[in-house]
Amino acid sequence: MHDSFGRDIHYLRVSLTDRCNFRCVYCMPEKGVVFHPHAYHLTDEELVRVIRIMTTLGFDRVRLTGGEPTVRPNLVPIVEQIAATPGIKEIAMTTNGMRLEKIAEPLARAGLNRVNISIDTLDAERFAKITRFGKLDAVWRGIVAAERAGLTPIKLNAVIVRSYNEDDIVDLAQLTQDHAWDMRFIEMMPLGSISDFQIESVVTADEMKARIEDVFGPLEPLDWDGHNPARPYRLRGGLGTLGFISSVSAPFCEGCDRVRLTSDGRLRLCLLRDDEVELLTPIRDGASDDELREIIARGVFNKPWGHGLAEHIIPESRIMSQIGG
Repeated sequence: MHDSFGRDIHYLRVSLTDRCNFRCVYCMPEKGVVFHPHAYHLTDEELVRVIRIMTTLGFDRVRLTGGEPTVRPNLVPIVEQIAATPGIKEIAMTTNGMRLEKIAEPLARAGLNRVNISIDTLDAERFAKITRFGKLDAVWRGIVAAERAGLTPIKLNAVIVRSYNEDDIVDLAQLTQDHAWDMRFIEMMPLGSISDFQIESVVTADEMKARIEDVFGPLEPLDWDGHNPARPYRLRGGLGTLGFISSVSAPFCEGCDRVRLTSDGRLRLCLLRDDEVELLTPIRDGASDDELREIIARGVFNKPWGHGLAEHIIPESRIMSQIGG
């Protein structure tokens, strides 16, 4: 499946729910979040059906997101059904890790291949401040459980927020000296009702990299395929790798190969644009697989070139937890 710019679009990020057991400062307001009623979410059967149809268009990689995907009921059976879908080459999941200790093994047996785990600081008090409800020790146990279950390579995500955790960058980078993990540093992206805070709090990838090099010396650049959003490096002698995701300061739209399926049944064509294709209504109105395939194909073909941050176009319709990142 190619879009109008000739990009091969084959990677689907699936938001299983808009709910989360955290309220991270860069993602959700602390109070007043309105969740979609369950009736407006894709059912398990509808979700798997859409994924099956999209594999016939060439989609072969699926990443499960949220909100927080581990709070979705029937997560393990959903993974099993996706893994059994012809054409699927990889299933990954992005999670905050709080529930991972208990379900890493069942997910691995069901067919999950690997995980990305959010960890924005190694300081327990600061972690609680950023996540509002998170417990660092539980997340760390989740990381260990995921590695033990074979959900590798382990990728760790840190969204760096000015005045919250920019001083944690070096400690997080140091994890890759002793662990074969990929530590990814992410620029905060402006979305929805908290976009003003997000814009004011951006720490650029260049600043993150400079902080690390001030301590460890020049980073070793690694090969980058242009599709992975993280530009990869390595500490001298490190077992793992570092990655910098610079969506704001140095976009990588030319290599974008993905679209997103939201939990309420919309195909979101770009993370940072409000362009969406409605699928839930035609599904419940009785659309055939061929009809849905045509709707999806037309939407993917019309995927925009890139986000509009340079033109100060800020998505307003959703916050990050409603999209899945």
